[in-house]
Amino acid sequence: MDDLILMIHAAATLYMVGLIWFVQLVHYPLFGDVGEAEYARYHQAHVARTGLAVGPAMIAEAMSALWIAVAMPGVNPQLAWTGLFLVMFVWLVTALFSVPAHGRLSDSFDGEVHRKLVSTNWLRTIGWSVRGVIALLLMQG
Repeated sequence: MDDLILMIHAAATLYMVGLIWFVQLVHYPLFGDVGEAEYARYHQAHVARTGLAVGPAMIAEAMSALWIAVAMPGVNPQLAWTGLFLVMFVWLVTALFSVPAHGRLSDSFDGEVHRKLVSTNWLRTIGWSVRGVIALLLMQG
């Protein structure tokens, strides 16, 4: 059972690592190129589809990280708790910066809000990247 949880954890985390880098380097920077007439519709579709792409992985990652830190004997406790802390960190950054920015961008493009979204998303990108390393290290035992 522990091996399965570690595999689910690593898969969900590494999926999010790849996705956040794509979002940071490609997707978010292109928001400004959509065009004013199409922007609101585009952003609404982005939010709806992104939820489908990230929701299950984020939940699987958080639940498995919690299980690993709290209930899995034999893992490195510093890695497990650091990983769980980073899950909470990326969720907090999402709640405090990303969600409000998307709320402000939902009706029309705002260059300043967009710049803040891209710059604060680096916190999530770095957090998930470190989490990816931790997930791999946890797999090694």
